[in-house]
Amino acid sequence: MRILHTADWHLGRTLEGRSRLPEQEQFIDELVDIVEKEKIDVVLMAGDVFDSVNPPAAAEQLFYESLARLSDKGKRPVAVIAGNHDHPERISAAAKLVADYGILLLGWPDTTVYRIEVPALDETMMLAPLPYPSESRLAELLSKEHSEISLRDRYDERIRHLFATMAASFSEKTVNVAMSHIYVAGGSTSDSERPIEVGGAYTVSAASLPKQAQYVALGHLHRPQDVKRAETAARYSGSPLAYSFSEAGYAKSVTIIDVKPGEKAAVSEIPLSSGKPLVKWQATEGIAQVYRWCEEGKDRSAWIDLEIHLSQPLSMEEIYRLRKLHSGFVHIRPVFPEKEEHIESSKREQLSLEEMFRRFYERQTGGKADDELVRLFLELVAEQEEEGEAEE
Repeated sequence: MRILHTADWHLGRTLEGRSRLPEQEQFIDELVDIVEKEKIDVVLMAGDVFDSVNPPAAAEQLFYESLARLSDKGKRPVAVIAGNHDHPERISAAAKLVADYGILLLGWPDTTVYRIEVPALDETMMLAPLPYPSESRLAELLSKEHSEISLRDRYDERIRHLFATMAASFSEKTVNVAMSHIYVAGGSTSDSERPIEVGGAYTVSAASLPKQAQYVALGHLHRPQDVKRAETAARYSGSPLAYSFSEAGYAKSVTIIDVKPGEKAAVSEIPLSSGKPLVKWQATEGIAQVYRWCEEGKDRSAWIDLEIHLSQPLSMEEIYRLRKLHSGFVHIRPVFPEKEEHIESSKREQLSLEEMFRRFYERQTGGKADDELVRLFLELVAEQEEEGEAEE
């Protein structure tokens, strides 16, 4: 059985007011091509279909068109769960309409396990889906205590119990897969994810993922990554597009899982090429350097975060010219090195000698100076000052 795992589409998302819908349409086209070329049997979408609970109509239209194309009129099963950005009711609203086409739309977390038949292979998948399980969506109070540690432990325990309940339906004769939209401890985050950890409380340990599953398909983290310390193959497929400049340089992909009943899953990536990259420019030589880059066609099709070193503020005419030369400028952030040096110098003047030494020591060694070392340093300085006064 060949499974494609994707997540975090965030349809309808903008970048500082700039629509990403054309790029998302390109991604759907690329995804459909991959599904057909790779002869995918089942498609799993692990949450955050939309970027908000009330997405624009064009984003909803793109979603339902993508389901029709991916399912190929019911020939290929598709399963979608709600993420923390999605409204559970909106995701599951059309569930009955699309069920006959082999499409599962699941908004609320529960312990139902779904049997997905793949007639062409004469194989069956047992899917244990867990849409984003917050306290409110689980409709239960996990802890009466206000301690984050207590809530985290109870949350982890609850998620582990839900997975264990569902895993009881797994069989050695079926392909067994779990899917959820959660934050597993140790995952690498980015600025474009809306935190679901609530200060660390909504965090799940890798050991709580069901080891009976041959693969665990996860959503929420936008950087493609395996889950470390998991007892089975578990992975975040990542978002198809870069949604913040903290993701600059991330390679985007979808995940392919080849698996047979009773055997270990083989996991691989297929890189994505759709969408504009997000890049950072640092023009340390001033505005002339930016003009030169634009004339050379540097990053012509990218969204750009520009940091430009200046001695004087940019005029409106200069800003207009920059945006005319390159339509991808999202941020134009001036930096005035001389002013920053003056501010830093002023800060140093206000620091005590002891504090300056402590900061210098930490910067040079990476450790903190203990009180005895600081005392010795101050004594040496005092001695030097006394010797200088005596010579005068």
